[in-house]
Amino acid sequence: MPLVGLFSDLNISASGLRAERIRLNTISSNLANVETTRTEKGGPYKRQFPVFAADSDEHDTSVVNQEVKLTGTVTQPDHIDIPPMSFPKDERFFGNGVRVDEIREDSRPPKLVYDPSHPDADKNGYVAMPNINVVEEMTNMISATRAYEANVTAFNASKNMYMQALQI
Repeated sequence: MPLVGLFSDLNISASGLRAERIRLNTISSNLANVETTRTEKGGPYKRQFPVFAADSDEHDTSVVNQEVKLTGTVTQPDHIDIPPMSFPKDERFFGNGVRVDEIREDSRPPKLVYDPSHPDADKNGYVAMPNINVVEEMTNMISATRAYEANVTAFNASKNMYMQALQI
């Protein structure tokens, strides 16, 4: 593996952690506003959800396809010198990760609940409530938590491999 892409797995896991944290925050916001009938925009709260996309940040590939000489001190006469290496120009070494492209509002119509005593009731006694399904949100929260845990596990596995490589 080229040195320029050595820690890309950590960056990919970190981007997944950031994306899942934002996903968990939007789920929390949805659950906190399940009864909100009046917002600054007018009308009931609208469910929000993040849209993920592949991170397309351009990586610095200026060192790719260049001769890089690794130097070191030979401490024993039977040690082998490290020959110069050339890194292939190959995008597979540069993992992009994930990013939150945008946070969208759900287009589903609000639920109409009959409650003529509610201050936001219309002339027929119906209140427009957010169309948030608590079971769906809790399922999404479990999914996001598991994805977050998977990214932490991948990050820690990579970190442990690097630590073991340093001990060789």
